[in-house]
Amino acid sequence: MSAPIGIDELLERVRTGYTRVDAQEAYAASLAGAVLVDIRYQALRERDGLIPGALVVERNELEWRLDPRGSHRLPEATSHDLQVVVICNEGYASSLAAASLHALGLHNATDLTGGFQAWKSAGLPLSPADA
Repeated sequence: MSAPIGIDELLERVRTGYTRVDAQEAYAASLAGAVLVDIRYQALRERDGLIPGALVVERNELEWRLDPRGSHRLPEATSHDLQVVVICNEGYASSLAAASLHALGLHNATDLTGGFQAWKSAGLPLSPADA
């Protein structure tokens, strides 16, 4: 049995499995057809707004909604080649989520370094949650 690890080490490990993107790279990827997936919980979306065009998928549903072979997949989940950028509030939970998508075979999944807050700080498009 291996020794337990802390969350910081776990994050470091999972992040070696893919290349993370910054806010400008995420925006450019979305313009080129990548799917932005916002996994923030509702209170944060209501407080801070939304990224126009991003899919809102609760974290506990993410794998079911993006698995191209799953019975509960979203229409956008067409292929294991789908480019996905997972966005949480600050870029921590999204790293674990991206690693989970990789485990499902979505080899083009990544996450946004700094999360939604980095997107907002970069001055990229936002819309109110009630839009």
